[in-house]
Amino acid sequence: MDLQDQLKNLFPDHVPSNEPEETEEVAHELYVQKEPMICKYEKRKGKATTIIEGYEGTDEDFKILAKEIKTKLSVGGSFKDGAIILQGDYRDKIMKMLQDKGFKTKRVGG
Repeated sequence: MDLQDQLKNLFPDHVPSNEPEETEEVAHELYVQKEPMICKYEKRKGKATTIIEGYEGTDEDFKILAKEIKTKLSVGGSFKDGAIILQGDYRDKIMKMLQDKGFKTKRVGG
């Protein structure tokens, strides 16, 4: 007895529809600002960290951007106090990614 037969036994009056439901997924648009975002390099507890600050949009948009950067670079990090903190020195790659999205960036710290 497969799943369809079991469902027919449980719900004898139900008529299954074969039409797939259409759902439109709208890509989330990030707020592109006029002021540059700051990519800076720091050493914390002897380890290199990259910090991205200066986003003027909502925190939710900044969290989405943080997640996208972390997955593309395959690196750990967090979002705290309006800044993205990433493990390692990835300023050049991050600045390139942000510029491709239309953001202005500024390199700080070395």
